[in-house]
Amino acid sequence: MRSHEAGALHAEGYGGPPLYLPYPADVMELLPQLWASSVARDDAGRLTVAGIDVVTLAAEHGTAAYVLDEDDFRSRAGAFRDGFASAFERFGGADVYYAGKAFLCTAVARWVQEEGLFLDVCTGGELAVAQRVGFPGERIAFHGNNKTVAELRAALEYGVGRIVVDSFHEIERVVALAAELGVRARVMVRVTVGVEAHTHEFIATGHEDQKFGFSLAGGQAMEAVGRLLAHPEAVELLGLHSHIGSQIFDTGGFEAAVHRLVGLHAQVEAEHGVSMPEMDLGGGYGIAYTSQHTPLPPAVLAEAMADIVEREFKVLGDGDNTRVPRVSVEPGRAIVGPSTFTLYEVGTVKRVELGGGHARTYVAVDGGMSDNARPALYEADYSCTLASRRSTAEPVLARVVGRHCESGDIVVLDEYLPADIAPGDLVAVPGTGAYCRSLSSQYNHTPRPPVVAVRGGRSRVVVRRETIDDLLALDVADA
Repeated sequence: MRSHEAGALHAEGYGGPPLYLPYPADVMELLPQLWASSVARDDAGRLTVAGIDVVTLAAEHGTAAYVLDEDDFRSRAGAFRDGFASAFERFGGADVYYAGKAFLCTAVARWVQEEGLFLDVCTGGELAVAQRVGFPGERIAFHGNNKTVAELRAALEYGVGRIVVDSFHEIERVVALAAELGVRARVMVRVTVGVEAHTHEFIATGHEDQKFGFSLAGGQAMEAVGRLLAHPEAVELLGLHSHIGSQIFDTGGFEAAVHRLVGLHAQVEAEHGVSMPEMDLGGGYGIAYTSQHTPLPPAVLAEAMADIVEREFKVLGDGDNTRVPRVSVEPGRAIVGPSTFTLYEVGTVKRVELGGGHARTYVAVDGGMSDNARPALYEADYSCTLASRRSTAEPVLARVVGRHCESGDIVVLDEYLPADIAPGDLVAVPGTGAYCRSLSSQYNHTPRPPVVAVRGGRSRVVVRRETIDDLLALDVADA
């Protein structure tokens, strides 16, 4: 947007659509890359998922609600599992850890286990979900930049397969707890490799000026390795870990990160005379939220990552694939994100004249920043569609907003919707499986929506809707 001395509202072009959003030939069209594979429209124009129409879902479960296609989730998990297994077969395979922070509940933890994936958690609460379903401890990685002593103790007692250490203080805690419990902690060192992913600054995690990991440029990573190797009785150093950010659509950043990580790997083995059997390249693979996004299929991504790893290890000298450590990756959003949409009911519609021939239609729904904080946090773009009926009305540029007392309570910044959209209509916002329920809040004392799983023409609640009683249950009435 061009600046104007009188403010943004007076800038040339204000109120028009973004460049990526063309005027639609058919405002009811569904872009397949945005939705779970089973989503379609029936003869009445109603959105259906796994054979169930959203009018039926709304009647049974209410709105707002997250609607999760179980088969789509499992299919995406399997695509990562098989894609990386095939691409890394030349090195003996690869492991895929589902990043639980994207969205985790007991049902999802079971699906992850049944689909043969590992699980990445970053708090004691996420670990508790895994424990509730009996997820094997050895298939769990424990992340986080400020793990408490209680959390580390719980992880060691449960026998997690790896703890990704993030600070010198944490190294001291792990060593002390391992000695106290009489166990040997299996650890990886999170390395800040100095690579800036092309993403929002708040979700870029590979550059030096942020809270995660040990700096490569400053020598901290090498010092962390030395401190861990000084306690062989308490810790087993598995290898190095890197994560450069989120919502990434090409492998350029990974290529730079792997180059630096492999260099450090070789330096550690040469200077300390140890062999580190594992290397984690993180996650952050992007999904399509709007038509401007073009994510790589898991198999294509896996092949590209395997080629990068092979090239970097060949540079070390002998080209022997047996020297390549076992690689692991951590998709979360790329599995659960497209598997879910949020279903809302429209409460009010108002047309606002913006001047210069522009107007905007504000469509307010029964949810908002409490169930999807990402637009407010990251200026994240979303799409949406009229979901409960067919319309032949002309498209109008709309902004879907929530019910909260914030002007920044925006669900979808710009989208074309039918001009006859009205209170009582249902709208669906795709791509809300990741970081929506996980980041949800009770702002304005709004109970959080349920997560409804659908499969084979049936729906079931896997996370129930909060109630007013839930909200009041934490108040101490006589305080």
